[in-house]
Amino acid sequence: MTISLDTPLASQTRERLARCRRTGARIGHFLWQMARNPLTAIGGGIILLLLIVALFAPWIAPYHPLIQDLNNALTPPNTQHWFGTDEFGRDIFSRLVWGARITLYIVLLVSITVGPLGLLLGVTAGYFGGKVDSVLMRVTDIFISFPSLVLALAFVAALGPGLEHVVIAITLTAWPPIARLARAEALSLRQADFVSAVRLQGASSLRILWKHIVPLCLPSVIIRITMNMAGIILTAAGLGFLGLGAQPPDPEWGAMIASGRTYMLECWWVVTVPGLAILINSLAFNFLGDGLRDILDPRSE
Repeated sequence: MTISLDTPLASQTRERLARCRRTGARIGHFLWQMARNPLTAIGGGIILLLLIVALFAPWIAPYHPLIQDLNNALTPPNTQHWFGTDEFGRDIFSRLVWGARITLYIVLLVSITVGPLGLLLGVTAGYFGGKVDSVLMRVTDIFISFPSLVLALAFVAALGPGLEHVVIAITLTAWPPIARLARAEALSLRQADFVSAVRLQGASSLRILWKHIVPLCLPSVIIRITMNMAGIILTAAGLGFLGLGAQPPDPEWGAMIASGRTYMLECWWVVTVPGLAILINSLAFNFLGDGLRDILDPRSE
């Protein structure tokens, strides 16, 4: 008598292992494609470094970012203070490290909010068309007609200064381009043969949107969100510079530039260091977005 070892549990285990191997192979191929482009690799490396710095800020920063030391005010860069000190004697490097947390908090919270919002409104307008499309796109046009920074200033002025209000204001100004992009993708897909076939099989509009159109729109939306992150950093820094973002003494990069602009002619490091941090990280997100477009968008090949 032969005993079969091919039990349902063993089959499920083999399927899971095969699925894990396929997922690992896809991730490895994706990382290899990113590494092929030098600018994408540089951008990804800078963003990874930013994440590490933000995560381990208490161990990386040599000084407390809020404690003042007036005896060392406006000290130029030296071995004890690598990037110098500000007008209150606070170590700029430590404040820069802790400020990375604020920047990433704004970027990530805005991104995970505007992505689903813009995608939902865009695919709904593109798929259904007609009056639904007209109403949603007219609302989108109203938001797009204003410069994003001006509109964000209006929302923050209405809500009041603060980090949470900055996130809300930037979210309300960042979703229209994503909605426009998702709508264009949905318009090109709603008359596709596979969508017509699924519709003839009795699939509901909600199922078609969720199972077929949204997954095909995701790569373009992810690329756009990644490239929007640079704009989010600049808008947040602009609001912080105007005193409408994170409030003192929080080490937000835009607020650091604003507080040091009085001394910028004599003490260049007070505004140069946070300005370079904003510039470098904005460029890194742009480089990463370009690389993701080359990898995820088949039409760019």
